[in-house]
Amino acid sequence: MNSVFHDLYEKYHQEMYQFIYYMTKNRETAEDLVQEVYIRIMKAYERFEGKSSEKTWMYSIARNVTIDYFRKQKGWKDKIFANFDWNRQSIEDYQPIPEEVAILNEDIQNLYQCLNRCTTNQRSVIILRYIQGMSIAETAEILTWSESKVKTTQHRALKAIKKLLEDLSAKEGSGIEKIPMERKRN
Repeated sequence: MNSVFHDLYEKYHQEMYQFIYYMTKNRETAEDLVQEVYIRIMKAYERFEGKSSEKTWMYSIARNVTIDYFRKQKGWKDKIFANFDWNRQSIEDYQPIPEEVAILNEDIQNLYQCLNRCTTNQRSVIILRYIQGMSIAETAEILTWSESKVKTTQHRALKAIKKLLEDLSAKEGSGIEKIPMERKRN
């Protein structure tokens, strides 16, 4: 089991951390929740039936751990939205992760502001599909949805983000005019 656990940790630790970090927007919380994910993995690995890939199984656990965390918080729905407010978050670590460096770019920051205005389901799909690079099938499995629901939610999220970016562009008079929102179909 130690060898299997070590292999899973080596393969997926950074991805699990990034996924949880994008959901919580707090480095310490993400680190704590990743530890909880691996505790659950160790406890449940013998019951893993292999009906899905280890990666999607682990993402399902990570998603559930994150949802459990928010549910334990007072006013957990408000916390979800507050934790996605990039303007109110300050980067205190002097060694930023690559995503934090990218956020400093104004266009990317605008994109994340628009993402924050999407529903939690839309945000989850966009994070899994575009930031984590999951396929539609993997995303459906992680969210325990049908592939059709993932596609519909993704389409609506992209449409909403595009509209919000265009509105922001018009409001600020910036150079964002035509925003391609297409991705290779899986």
